[in-house]
Amino acid sequence: MASLHFCSECNNLLYPKADPQRRIMVYACRICHYDEIGENKCVYRNDLLTVTKEQVGVTTDLGSDPTLAHSNIPCPNCGHEDAVFYQDQSKRKETRMILFFVCTKCNTSFTDTSLPVDNRPDT
Repeated sequence: MASLHFCSECNNLLYPKADPQRRIMVYACRICHYDEIGENKCVYRNDLLTVTKEQVGVTTDLGSDPTLAHSNIPCPNCGHEDAVFYQDQSKRKETRMILFFVCTKCNTSFTDTSLPVDNRPDT
C-alpha cells in the first residue's frame, strides 16, 4: 500500500518521480532536491470494481421528523400505513434512486415491496 514519505533534511513531503538516468522510481523533495529510492512500487491504487449496495443508515427518530415526506405504504412489520421516506445519501456515480421508508409506528426500515427482489438494497 502507498504511504507518505518525508524529506530527512527539510521535513517536506516527498513526491514520486522517475529517475531516467538510474531507471528507477525515487521519492524526491521539491524544496531541497533530496531524493531516496522507493522500496514500494505502488504509488496510487484505484479500485475500479468495488461493489457496494445501498444501505439504510441511521434511522432513529426519523418517524417524528417533520421535514420528511410521508407515504401511505404499508409497513411489512406491523402493517401501519404511514411511513416517512428519504433517498440514499451515498455519493457514488452508479447510485440508483432508491427510496428508504421508515414506519412512523414501529421505526422499521424497509424499501418499496413492489421492486423486484434482486433490485432491492440491503436494509
